[in-house]
Parts: sequence; C-alpha cells; structure tokens
Amino acid sequence: QVQLVESGGGLVQAGGSLRVSCAASGRFFSINAMGWYRQPPGKQRELVATITSGGTTNYPDSVNGRFTISRDNAKNTAYLQMNSLKPEDTAVYYCNAEIRLSRTGGYRDYWGQGTQVTVSS
Repeated sequence: QVQLVESGGGLVQAGGSLRVSCAASGRFFSINAMGWYRQPPGKQRELVATITSGGTTNYPDSVNGRFTISRDNAKNTAYLQMNSLKPEDTAVYYCNAEIRLSRTGGYRDYWGQGTQVTVSS
C-alpha cells in the first residue's frame, strides 16, 4: 500500500523559516510529479508548488521567491523550504504525488495526511 507521510510542520513566527518533508513508501514502480498544496482555515485547498521528475518547478505568485520545492528521487522524498513566512501562510499542508504502481499501469494521485503550519504575527 502506497503512503505519503509528511513531517516538519509546526509553529513559527512571521519572517521565520520552516521545512516540511514528504516521503513515499510502499510498493510502486515510479513517481512522476510531486507537489505541495495547502488549505487555510475556512478556505479551499490551493496549489503551493510542484516539481516534475526532471526537476522543473512551478509556484503561484503568492509564494514565488519565498518557497522552494525540491526532491530526492533516490529517497522518494519531496521537500518544501518555506522562508519569510507570513501569517497568511497558516494552513494544513498536503503532499501530492503522481505514482505508478506497475510498469504498465497509469499514474494516479496520492495524498498525504497533511501537516499543520502555523505562522504567528
């Protein structure tokens, strides 16, 4: 059974930094794109960052220049480095990965359980 396990969330003051990690475990053939999404209190889930298997990244304007997504393909792990954090970055952060279970199978989305990031003013 494939699982995405996030870690590294917590409480930080505005202007501070935090890094969250997402590790994929279980039996699978390959991982395509990985990404981070967040859901602020009372709002819908939104994109934070994505990274392809080749390392191409994408960010919305709200975090561009402050957040950096990276991955270690050997460890099946993605990271999100968050700098210059603002109170509006407070949310539950979810990891997403496109995973193929077999050589002939298609990719499907998997989600982590979420990790809370709280930025105090």
